[in-house]
Amino acid sequence: MMDTRSRKSKSCTVVGGCGFLGRYLVEGLLDKGYRVNIFDIRKTFSDDRVSFFVGDLCTKEDLLPAITDVGVVFHCASPPPASNDRALFHRVNYSGTKNLIACCREAGVPKLVLTSSASVVYEGTDIENGTETVPYARKPIDYYTETKILQEKEVLAVNGMSITSDSAQQLLTVAIRPHGIFGPRDPQLVKKMAEMARDGKMKFIIGNGKNLVDFTYVENVVHGHILAAEALRVGGPVCGQAFNITNDEPMPFWTFVSQVCTGLGYPAPRYHLPYLLVYFIALVLHFISLLIRPVKNIEFSLSPMKVALAGTHHYYSCQKAKDELSYRPLVPMDNALEKTLESFSEMRAETK
Repeated sequence: MMDTRSRKSKSCTVVGGCGFLGRYLVEGLLDKGYRVNIFDIRKTFSDDRVSFFVGDLCTKEDLLPAITDVGVVFHCASPPPASNDRALFHRVNYSGTKNLIACCREAGVPKLVLTSSASVVYEGTDIENGTETVPYARKPIDYYTETKILQEKEVLAVNGMSITSDSAQQLLTVAIRPHGIFGPRDPQLVKKMAEMARDGKMKFIIGNGKNLVDFTYVENVVHGHILAAEALRVGGPVCGQAFNITNDEPMPFWTFVSQVCTGLGYPAPRYHLPYLLVYFIALVLHFISLLIRPVKNIEFSLSPMKVALAGTHHYYSCQKAKDELSYRPLVPMDNALEKTLESFSEMRAETK
């Protein structure tokens, strides 16, 4: 009986395991000796050590086989934050998560770890050393944030519920809030910066360039997830809680951008633009896109969300994770940037 329980505790499913963070999480769990299933909408790589399940997160019949007989489910599936498809965000982040919770209870999964986001408290204004006590954003800055708030509330609210109607065993849940994830294979943050630098679109600094931001190396995010999963136990302080996970090294947003640019052989941004002016222009463009949307769907590259992220302070304390998860970043920022830029060598200026 104990052998069966032990095997189950070291088995897991990573929902969204073919994505950027998801794949790193799979690799980290394999290194820790876990038996790993992957559930995703498509299979994007092969690994003989992993069982793949392809399906729709909102479909019970697709999901249940992937989470049967596992001890923990990691949920890191989400459309990319830069997407502007509200219906897709709601379907995946909210409806899909509700279906996953129901399936976890039906399948008898005892632990659910959610990849949330530090953005659930961000409204486009300064947050400095924000803790998990900061309330949810009342005016979310985009559809991603709006649905991540709904998602996190759902997951934390079911902590401690009976897994099935005839079982005394509880479903234990926890939410991890990373911020500014980057690393090798990064399809979003660093890649987009590199593409803009290559195209000559990284000349301007929005604001004074001193706003501090958290950027978090992907392996540190994985470390936080695994620590949280292994700390979940009935009556423990981790259950039903959210935890910020960062590199614990906030730095000026434009310093990070400059290091990416110069590290790949491109000039760093040099010219300053007033923050309020750029934000006003972004708002005007946003309203224009809303007005013409019934006729033509146009998304401008400059948006209020992007301007706010580039020009405000948004960095977070991970003291709670240090105290309750014994979290410490495994990879410091200097090493993380070096590894990341090495992986983008094909985008260096001299190879254009």
